[in-house]
Amino acid sequence: LLAVVCLSLVLSLLSFQVQTANLCTQTVPASGGIFVEGVVGLPRQINPLLSDPNPVDQELVSLIFDGLTRYDATGRLVPNLAESWQVSDDGLTVQFTLRDDAHWQDGEPVTAADVAFSYGLLQDEAFPAPANVRALWQAVTIRTDSDWIVAFDLPSAYAPFLETTTRGLIPAHLFDGMSPAQVVTAAFNQAPVGTGPFMVEDASWTRTGRLHLLPNPSYWQQGIQLDALEFRFFANEEALLAAYQAGELQAINRVYPAILAELAASPDVRLFTTTQPRFTEIIFNVWPDAGSPVAEFELRAGLAYGLDRQQVIDEAMMGQAFPLDGPYLPTSWAYRSVPAPFSHQPVSATVSLNESSYNILPDGAATRQNEAGAPLQLRLLFIADSEQAAVAAAIARQWETLGVQVEPLGLARDEYHQALVDRAFDVAVVTVTPAGDPDLYDFWSQEAIIRGQNYSGWNNRRASEALETARQTWDPAVRAEEYDRFQRLFASELPALTLFQHSYTYAISAGVNEVSIGRIDSPRERYETMPQWFFLYRDVTVICPDETPG
Repeated sequence: LLAVVCLSLVLSLLSFQVQTANLCTQTVPASGGIFVEGVVGLPRQINPLLSDPNPVDQELVSLIFDGLTRYDATGRLVPNLAESWQVSDDGLTVQFTLRDDAHWQDGEPVTAADVAFSYGLLQDEAFPAPANVRALWQAVTIRTDSDWIVAFDLPSAYAPFLETTTRGLIPAHLFDGMSPAQVVTAAFNQAPVGTGPFMVEDASWTRTGRLHLLPNPSYWQQGIQLDALEFRFFANEEALLAAYQAGELQAINRVYPAILAELAASPDVRLFTTTQPRFTEIIFNVWPDAGSPVAEFELRAGLAYGLDRQQVIDEAMMGQAFPLDGPYLPTSWAYRSVPAPFSHQPVSATVSLNESSYNILPDGAATRQNEAGAPLQLRLLFIADSEQAAVAAAIARQWETLGVQVEPLGLARDEYHQALVDRAFDVAVVTVTPAGDPDLYDFWSQEAIIRGQNYSGWNNRRASEALETARQTWDPAVRAEEYDRFQRLFASELPALTLFQHSYTYAISAGVNEVSIGRIDSPRERYETMPQWFFLYRDVTVICPDETPG
């Protein structure tokens, strides 16, 4: 027996020696570490029902919460917390079936009661929802037919309603017994519970200025290398840049044009630039009662032909934008890609201006005038102390070479909006963050001249009918036809000229490995490849692969 044991021990040692003789060292990603990202601004209420006024809140809400639906990469609505939806034959009821595997980050299931509670708050006069949001939801009846089925009864067929269901939900069970006013001041808004890819660790960020987001294991089922994502908040872009240069940050949430050049010179930074869902346009005041010179089509055409949009981008945006035509972003399913009818053509600009009533440019004069001797003077409205100021200045410089006397009208934000409402301008610089649905009825219909945001005063019956028909049908093909008709009319009459689509630049340290970022339409999209990100490598010992020829 002793001999057998000894023999077994010898064989084991020989086996161990054979294995150790075939061990190799392999370098692999090391898990752990906190990814620190800098942001300009402060959170106020991290709640999808309260986040509209604050971009930082909107950013965090996108990472923490989900709605019933979301937009995919093609601009189409797809289910999110909902499994599916269906529209009744009369188009007046939209019924959603919820996913049975959706849970809040505290483990509770997402139910129809959460949907009714969340969107029901937006109906309540005591809740501070934006006026247009409240008006929409007050016209809707919400029914919970079971724990997993919720229905919305509409007063009339309204296809853009689905857009409203992208807004994130909040968990009803954490607000039991609270009034709408108490929801606004609840501790939840500093340490929320959502369903999205990240979870707020605690409310300590209100004291430290550092908000920790932990990966939601239900979302990142494949695992993630890093321990947490930390946001640090700064008063301005200069302080943000200084913190990055001091090695305190691994990333900058948004690179502003003012710091782009200095940041790009850093040897350890990688910049990812993509389009963002926002554009800048100029609108012309064509309302007859306003008496603006730009009510003349020939004058508008001359101004449009005479504007080099790429030059505006280079001068005002430091090249950080992309020329854009028309009222839709390329990511919208309604976008119509056609040659720009009013691209930069200096000769056409002169011809059109000479066909307008301001066709006289006396020898040696800098400003055009009409037969009555009135100079061509335009009030150019913009928001002071914003990037619009640089855009307006670049436009003015170009138009002055055409014989236009431009009066800059830079106002504070509230005064600017009132000037739009009062139509106290000739041309206005407007920055637009469009909804995902292509419905533009509230911006360009005849009704919107009086009760909407058709500040231009463009009064075109056929365009208005196209927009009205498109919002009243659920048929995507019919909607596409109507939006195509609207865009043709919009392009031919020129109530506005789109200048450019804004770009988004994200900066990340070269010390973060395996980073790959594509198009970013929402904040969470820049973290889609985060499971592969890591800081350091480590060496591990593995059995060498068998290289014996087969």
